[in-house]
Amino acid sequence: MFTLFKKELNSFLNSLIGYIVITVFLLTTGLFLWVFPLDFNVLDTGYANINGLFMIAPFVFLFLIPAITMRSFSDERKSGTIEILLTQPLSDMAIILAKYLAGVVLVLFSLIPTLLYVLTVYLYGLPKGNIDMGGTWGSFIGLFFLGATFVSVGVFISSLTDNQIISFIISVFICMFSYLGFEFIYSLDLFGPIDLFIRSLGINSHYTSISRGVIDTRDIMYFLSFISIFLLLTKLSLESRKWEK
Repeated sequence: MFTLFKKELNSFLNSLIGYIVITVFLLTTGLFLWVFPLDFNVLDTGYANINGLFMIAPFVFLFLIPAITMRSFSDERKSGTIEILLTQPLSDMAIILAKYLAGVVLVLFSLIPTLLYVLTVYLYGLPKGNIDMGGTWGSFIGLFFLGATFVSVGVFISSLTDNQIISFIISVFICMFSYLGFEFIYSLDLFGPIDLFIRSLGINSHYTSISRGVIDTRDIMYFLSFISIFLLLTKLSLESRKWEK
């Protein structure tokens, strides 16, 4: 499994894909935080926080993560190498985890440079260090789990089709619905006493909760459960291909 994980990670880092994803993420968030004269701009607001990063990043991830996961299995199916891969002395879940973890590591690589934003605000705040580090670290943890969740969705959708464009479009839709869809349904106030339950099914509710700086085990379990469900669905998808044979 580790060998396949290294191969998948190297396929990102030895090509332009990984660097393009990291660059686009940093460029987009950097422009909104430091250049564009919007509500997210740290310099214009005058407050020692980088909350704008944690508001912008999920929407950037909505498109970037499906872009990196769309080839996970789609490319294997299209080229015919999926048959060779599935006959290797590895379980289906080991193959899935190798591809999944490679995507998660790339998400982590894109987040690490944003620590410079934290350092900048920390050093130049008045007084120095005037930043809510608890909320900041909680937001980073939430953003990492959010990215990991989107990766699990992208890997699953990629296992369903050999068309990378279709994989990308469907992944974006499902990630967007999982993140914002339940919030929209909740805002309609149609279901009375179960409105809050419906809201709790969405990613944004738990992401916002962690971003407050309080790590609630219920939020962690939500993300782990969400990821596990989509990884298991990916396993079923691969097994169904075997049944077809």
